[in-house]
Amino acid sequence: MSQPQRITVLGATGSIGLSTLDVIARHPERYQAFALSGFSRLNELEQLCLRHRPAYAVVADVAAARVLQNALQAAGLSTHVLAGEGGLCEVAAHPEVDAVMAAIVGAAGLKPTLAAVEAGKKVLLANKEALVMSGDLFIQAVRRSGATLLPIDSEHNAIFQCLPGDYARGLSAVGVRRILLTASGGPFRETPLAELEDVSPEQACAHPNWSMGRKISVDSASMMNKGLELIEACWLFDAKPSQVEVVIHPQSVIHSLVDYVDGSVLAQLGNPDMRTPIAHALAWPQRVDSGVAPLDLFAVARLDFQRPDELRFPCLRLARQAAEAGGSAPALLNAANEVAVAAFLERRIRFPEIASIIDEVLNLEAPAAVESLDAVLAADARGRSLAGQWLNRHGR
Repeated sequence: MSQPQRITVLGATGSIGLSTLDVIARHPERYQAFALSGFSRLNELEQLCLRHRPAYAVVADVAAARVLQNALQAAGLSTHVLAGEGGLCEVAAHPEVDAVMAAIVGAAGLKPTLAAVEAGKKVLLANKEALVMSGDLFIQAVRRSGATLLPIDSEHNAIFQCLPGDYARGLSAVGVRRILLTASGGPFRETPLAELEDVSPEQACAHPNWSMGRKISVDSASMMNKGLELIEACWLFDAKPSQVEVVIHPQSVIHSLVDYVDGSVLAQLGNPDMRTPIAHALAWPQRVDSGVAPLDLFAVARLDFQRPDELRFPCLRLARQAAEAGGSAPALLNAANEVAVAAFLERRIRFPEIASIIDEVLNLEAPAAVESLDAVLAADARGRSLAGQWLNRHGR
């Protein structure tokens, strides 16, 4: 019997990390948690270590590492606790690791995800921001190292499943006309526009279909999440922004579609549960049980579709604008959005002002060529600085 695959889970205490560990626990003969990270949720990470007994754990700083190390030693575990970005990169590139679940939210996941790529790992990409920010640099690193890159976002995983195996030859070469990226529309799909001024963080985080963290829930409510996914799809599948169309599908049953030149449209369907794409990527090219219930089409009964309204969702327009501009524009977009979403969650701005901040940053800073990781990080810092200046002038 072969040894179980050793998995590093970056962002183990988040919703994707917990779903990953659920799938791993269902198949102990196939998978083993090798390293877990959880920067702010020390108690939750301790409980996960007690259950999954990883070789390594990673926390935010040395002080937190000391606390967790003492707790795990007292419980009889030999888990070695590391700290900071260096610790994340170490467990991502560790020679004993077979696969890395990259599920740290936002720009903080860029360096450890790239470390896994450069080490030639099987990388399960849930951290879309890493690819959005670094774009061609990221893809070139994948090609250079021979890493296997598998998408975890339900939409990109669906597209991956609907494309032929040789899609790397180019979408036109394999007969693809366009990619149809589905979106639920979030909690404000039908909210009167005038009422968006007064929506609360709690309302924005109350997604109708998915259970997610607060930042990605707000991104879903603004549809910036779909904008970031549009940029991600362009890099993953070598598509132009004009080849990716967003379709609102409130039921979240069809996770995305691929439209072929012969009139065929292939779709991947399933219940809205992230364990499906996680299990698919972990086992690829095989299949394993994810723990997700079979889809009951009779209970679903209907599937609805509509075009997104860019007056309601200006973040989607801004993301497409950044995708078309290229260079540093996606990094600026992501940085401004992270600052704006944090401010909204802290009740310093109103919901529509998320888009206002991003729009100003993109207008103030012309996109520049991005030829190194330092250039990516500089663009990220500049976007955060400009967004912070907006907050200093207008924030509550």
